[in-house]
Amino acid sequence: NLYQPHPRPPPMTVSMTASRPLPDLPLADWADTRDTLHLCCQVIGKVRMALHPKLNHWWHVPLYVSSTGLTTRAIPYDGREIEIAFDFFDGMLHVTSSAGERRSFTLGDQPVATFHERLFGALGDLGIDVEILDKPYDFKSETPFSEDREHSAWDRGAIMRYWQILQWANGVMTSFAGRFAGKQTPVHLFWHSFDLALTRFSGRAAPPIEGGTRADREAYSHEVISFGFWPGDDKLPEPAFYSYTYPEPDGLAEAPLEPDAAFWNVADGNAMAILKYADVKALDVPDTALLAFLQSAYDAGAARADWPVEDLRHEYAEG
Repeated sequence: NLYQPHPRPPPMTVSMTASRPLPDLPLADWADTRDTLHLCCQVIGKVRMALHPKLNHWWHVPLYVSSTGLTTRAIPYDGREIEIAFDFFDGMLHVTSSAGERRSFTLGDQPVATFHERLFGALGDLGIDVEILDKPYDFKSETPFSEDREHSAWDRGAIMRYWQILQWANGVMTSFAGRFAGKQTPVHLFWHSFDLALTRFSGRAAPPIEGGTRADREAYSHEVISFGFWPGDDKLPEPAFYSYTYPEPDGLAEAPLEPDAAFWNVADGNAMAILKYADVKALDVPDTALLAFLQSAYDAGAARADWPVEDLRHEYAEG
């Protein structure tokens, strides 16, 4: 019961030590592969969005970092649960169900159109009937997934390095989440913007967004301070961590940030705290530096937006 049209590639190994050295990931070295992976994540993410019960603030939409790649986690479907998962170690895409069914196919140098065809073939084999809007969301290409033969680059080494960074950031951000007693998201990967994100809520409603999209109105219906990591894009062509506060309080960009390499980017009129990945990677203890960045960005936004900081502090905040 294995849908595997190509020979299985040799497993990818990763060298990790107790100090967890972080890899380099210059955007220019894998930009084409990043675009292909991004589009494939959008295809899978749209399947999850179509099948999963709706959750507030679009929490039914993202993907999650797993021990071998990225996953939809379990999606309820017709009395079963299904899961779609990238296994970057084995170079495979797996579609599994709680009924013990499994379909897999090899990842590699194949167009997005072929990936789309094989995924929906695997879903069809398992009796999963789903339709998605067949075009990228907020992406520089508008070619339908089913017709996209331009994006096909697949550098397995670069993808593994990207995943190493994701799983490290996921761990640090999850530890940071433990300091907060209020409502907050899981650490999850939003496939539309391709960023790993964690968002905290003050508990108060935000002013309605004038003229925003339905997605924006739902995402920003309440006051938030958000944190995340993206691998780089046209606006910031290198991997970086970020934080922003919405609605943005006065004086936010005047607040101090840690570590010293962190800074406020106000180029588009909004204050975005930035810590470049290369800068945090170069420090002796990257985990501590990233935690300091996240905490300082939260302190800056929460203080200036008058959040009930003490009420939202977890009892072992510094544990």
